[in-house]
Amino acid sequence: MSKKKIASVTLAIGLAGSMLASGSFAAPNIKSQSNFNEKLGTPEFISGQLTAPSKKSPKEIVFSYLNDQKQKYKFGKNKAEQSFKVIETSTDQFGNTVVRLQQLHDGLPVWGSTQAALVGEDGTLKVISGTTIPEIDKKKNNKDKNNKKINANKAADVALADLGFQPELEQPVKPEMVVYTVDDKAYYAYLVNLNFLDPKPGNWNYFIDSQTGEIINKYNDMHEVSGTDQVGTGKGVLGDTKSLNTTLSNGTYYLQDNTRGGGIMTYDMKNRTFFPQFYLPGSLWSDADNVYNQAYDAAAVDAHYFAGATFDYYKDVFGRNSYDNKGTTIQSSVHYSKNYNNAFWNGSQMVYGDGDGTTFIPLSGGLDVVAHELTHAVTDTSSDLVYQNESGALNEAISDIFGTLVEYHENHNPDFEIGEDIYTPNTPNDALRSMSDPAKYGDPDHYSVRYTGTQDNGGVHINSGIINKQAYLLSEGGTHYGVNVTGIGREKLGEIYYRMNTVYLTASSTFSQARSAAVQAASDLYGSNSPEVQSVNQSFDAVGIN
Repeated sequence: MSKKKIASVTLAIGLAGSMLASGSFAAPNIKSQSNFNEKLGTPEFISGQLTAPSKKSPKEIVFSYLNDQKQKYKFGKNKAEQSFKVIETSTDQFGNTVVRLQQLHDGLPVWGSTQAALVGEDGTLKVISGTTIPEIDKKKNNKDKNNKKINANKAADVALADLGFQPELEQPVKPEMVVYTVDDKAYYAYLVNLNFLDPKPGNWNYFIDSQTGEIINKYNDMHEVSGTDQVGTGKGVLGDTKSLNTTLSNGTYYLQDNTRGGGIMTYDMKNRTFFPQFYLPGSLWSDADNVYNQAYDAAAVDAHYFAGATFDYYKDVFGRNSYDNKGTTIQSSVHYSKNYNNAFWNGSQMVYGDGDGTTFIPLSGGLDVVAHELTHAVTDTSSDLVYQNESGALNEAISDIFGTLVEYHENHNPDFEIGEDIYTPNTPNDALRSMSDPAKYGDPDHYSVRYTGTQDNGGVHINSGIINKQAYLLSEGGTHYGVNVTGIGREKLGEIYYRMNTVYLTASSTFSQARSAAVQAASDLYGSNSPEVQSVNQSFDAVGIN
């Protein structure tokens, strides 16, 4: 997700170097050209030998040039030193200095007016790019930046009220004063950035008049892609080929599926994590030819495809439109961190590590893993089971149940094992957990042997084995702890648990409450005296839950 910046304009200077025998690059001569912005009447790009060589600093060289060209750039009565500030200085591969500027007025940044200059090693100004907003002092609509009728908090309230819902913000709201220009008007305004993932991703910029409190402008700075729907192809983590719904925009293909709900979007974290300059979800996955067959593509291919398969299951079977039944965009980020042996739902999106190659391979390669994580999202937006103790174990078990049911719905090598496709690649026939036999991996399969400690949030993964075993017996039947259970099949298992999760379970539900919810759900669906209700009771008896 992009971060709001005052300096939002970047400059790509096409400097094509010639290869020397030594293998180094030589800085080329820059052709002279001059382009003016017809609307503003100021230069937008000038190149050539703009100044003589100089021993001055690059900053001084640029400011001196702007002062000499003041009438051309029309930045007002003040000198360049008061009308611009340097926001970044860097060196390119040829030894030139790149100076980036932000236009100011009354000491405030002028929204959207940034410039970039290129100064050679000999102190020659070679390029200056970027328009300036001319004669701001003649067009101010509100005359005094200190004569504010509303404060920053009020400006934030105005923006949030206009948004129409209370978002879960990714960063605190910190309104800042800017000069915002529209045609022949200039305003002292608060820039309010609202950055959030839930209930639908947004990165809104609001410009609030500091005197009237009115919204001058607003827009969503979310870097989504608009274009035409396409179908690409790619190889997943296990080497299988899949068709992918993508978007073509300006000659580039993106893993953005616009055919399902509010969309499915897959991002690349490039093995980064949560440093201040890097935020989820990362960069929307792009490709030149809509064929995703490289090894690095595989995690994204599976995350994208399996998210679609999970959406289809919930839509086809239950009529549910995305995880929240409101069509919210499903976002996935792959290549999170380095050798990261986990996948998680963070409350807003799905995140997948690549594994270390020994314990895990890329975790998005397991359909049941993807469906498991997305089911956490379903739970978050329905029963909202607290992720601790028995309610947390229910939360985990429900994700395992529907991870398995999605696998069967997709007919993707289905079984009642969890994570078998991506766990310990060098050890065949094992898995993270087993619904049919939880004890195989050390998890309890009966309430009498439940874990009662504090680790694992009170055993949310451990004790999920008890509910997993109950669900397996309800679906497939069998005898456990001397109790015979008549199976009712996977379809009815899913119907009962979906109704439980979306109607009857509550945040702090216990296993006992889950039994009552299951009986009630089965009664609703099939009748209180039905064989299905009898099987539900048998299955809970078999795992010792009263």
